[in-house]
Amino acid sequence: MLSVVIPAYNEESSIAQVVDRVVAVRPALAEVGLSMELIVVDDGSGDDTAQIVSKNPAAQLVRHAVNRGYGAALKTGFAQATGEWLAFLDADGTYPPEALPDLYMVAVSHDADLVVGSRMGNGSGGMPATRRLGNALFARLVSLIANTSISDCASGMRIIRRTVLPQLYPLPDGLNFTPVMSTRALHEGIRILEVPIDYDERTGDSKLSVIQDGTRFLQSIIWTALLYNPVRILGLIGLAGIALALAVLAGVTLLRLQGVTTLGIGWAFALFAAQVLGVAGVAMFALGAMFNYLVSLFHHRSIRQGVFGRVIFSPSLDHHFGWMGLLSAVVGIAIGVASVLLGMAGGWPISRLWLYLLGSAMLILIGVQLTISWIVMRALEELSKRESQVATDLKQVDAPYQPAVSS
Repeated sequence: MLSVVIPAYNEESSIAQVVDRVVAVRPALAEVGLSMELIVVDDGSGDDTAQIVSKNPAAQLVRHAVNRGYGAALKTGFAQATGEWLAFLDADGTYPPEALPDLYMVAVSHDADLVVGSRMGNGSGGMPATRRLGNALFARLVSLIANTSISDCASGMRIIRRTVLPQLYPLPDGLNFTPVMSTRALHEGIRILEVPIDYDERTGDSKLSVIQDGTRFLQSIIWTALLYNPVRILGLIGLAGIALALAVLAGVTLLRLQGVTTLGIGWAFALFAAQVLGVAGVAMFALGAMFNYLVSLFHHRSIRQGVFGRVIFSPSLDHHFGWMGLLSAVVGIAIGVASVLLGMAGGWPISRLWLYLLGSAMLILIGVQLTISWIVMRALEELSKRESQVATDLKQVDAPYQPAVSS
C-alpha cells in the first residue's frame, strides 16, 4: 500500500482540487499493483481547509490544534500511515499527483528507498527565479559535502520506503524538513533516485520566505553534514585558510626576490592575517578529522577518509600528522633559535628579524597542533577498534580445547 500524506496550512483555495487529483490517481496505482490511502494533516489552519477535507470520504483528516510546522505535519501523517510505502506532496497544487505511479515504478524497478520528484528539469516553469537559483545552490552544496550528485534537495514530492524512516529520523518540524532528509539520506547510504516532474505555479500566497527559510536551509544542511562527515566541511574551510596564507607568503617571497626589504602597512597586515589563517586553517582541518573519529564511534561504522581519502595519501592524511607536526615544530624552533643568535651575535636589527620570528612562531604552533591532533586521533582509532578486538579475543577464549597429539 502507498500512503499519501498532504500537509496543509490555510490552503482552502487549493486543497479540494489537490485531494481530487490524488484520488483520481488510484486507478493508475492499481494498475501497478498498489493500493492507496490518503491522509491530509491540517496543521492548525485558521481557514476552512479542514472543513473542506472532511467532506471528502476518500481522505483521512488528521488535525493539529495549533500550527506546528510543515515537517511536524508530515511526521504526524507518517505516524498515522499504514502503507509500506509513504509519499507526500504539497497542498498548494504545485506538484503533480499524476507522477506518483512513475515514482513508485522507479523505486521498485531500481530497488530504491527514496525517490525524489526533481523540479529542476524543463518542467519547472512555475518556480520563481529566486527560488530556482536557491534550490540549485543548495543542491550543489549538498552534492559537494556528500560527494554525490543531486539536482533538487528540497523537493516536496517524494516516495519513501517505510523501513528507512529510522535512518532518516530525527527530522525537523519546519520547512527545512526536505533538505535535511536529502542530506541525511545521502550520508546514511540510502538508495536515492530522482525523477523529473512538472512544477506549476502555486495557488494562493507562498509561505516560504526566501531569506529567512533560505538561511535555515543552509544552516540545516551544514549542521546535518557535520553530524556525518565533519572533515568534509571543516577540512575545506581549513584548506581555504591555508591556501590564503600560502598565497600571502608567496607574495612576500616574490617581493624579497625583487629586492624589496621594507613592507608597508598593507603587507604587514596581510602577514598577520596569513599567520592567523594558516594556524586556524590547520586547526580547523585537524578538528574536522578528529570529529570524524568521534562520529564513527557513535555510529559504530568505519571512519570516513576526509577530504582526500586514500586517493593521495595511504594511509589517510591524518596518519601523517605525527611526523608533519614534529617536522614543522623542529623547523620553527631552528628558525627561531637562528634568529635570536643573529640578533645577539650578528647584530641584525629587529626590523630584519621580525619576519623570521613570525614564521618561526607560525611553524611551531602548527607543529604543536598537528602533534596533539595525531595523538588524539590515534587514541580514538584504537577505541574504534576495541569492539572488534574484544570479539576476536573472546573467540579465542571460547574455542574448544584441542589436546596435543603425541607422535
